[in-house]
Amino acid sequence: MQEVNPVETTRAYAFEAWMKAPMPMVTLFKKLDVTRLRRISRRQGLKFNMLMCWCIGRAASQVKEFYMLPVGGKLMQYDSIAVNTIVLNRAGEVSSCDIPYTDDLAVFNVDYLRLTRQVADTCVNHDIADSMVIGTSALAQYDIDGAVGMYSGVFNNPFLIWGRYRNGFFKTRLTVSLQFHHTQMDGAHAAGFLGKLQDVINSI
Repeated sequence: MQEVNPVETTRAYAFEAWMKAPMPMVTLFKKLDVTRLRRISRRQGLKFNMLMCWCIGRAASQVKEFYMLPVGGKLMQYDSIAVNTIVLNRAGEVSSCDIPYTDDLAVFNVDYLRLTRQVADTCVNHDIADSMVIGTSALAQYDIDGAVGMYSGVFNNPFLIWGRYRNGFFKTRLTVSLQFHHTQMDGAHAAGFLGKLQDVINSI
């Protein structure tokens, strides 16, 4: 992780226009076809949420804007990506768990299971400070379409939320919301990422 001069990046105009905006976050919604993920989850005994997190990391790794993030008024460049998931801990509360992204799904699965179990047992968040972290929150027991207005003014990280998937006759659909800081990327980049996310899900 290192600071970069915004003027020397493709985000120069966006940094000037959005860095000090009172509400710089944008949210897009997309319905994903997760039929394949659901099938793999059931047949191979893999957690659906883990598969979603890996697909998110895989798609984000193909979009260069995900490797930059405004932090404390500066533009930071990262070499790696992590995906965050919210964990129900043994105290009945929620904790935060960052999982390092790797192209190897089997390795990611091992890390996911180990780290989420550790966080659940200890009730201590697992943070990765030197990676660009993509936040996620799976409210799988609830029938929601997404969330907006999560900007805290402290964390500028992109964030995806989804609820319960919906079964049709032939397809399983999942609506996701993606919130992102406009300094980090434009709507076209975010929409392109969501398209790549569907492509990754289709090809996993």
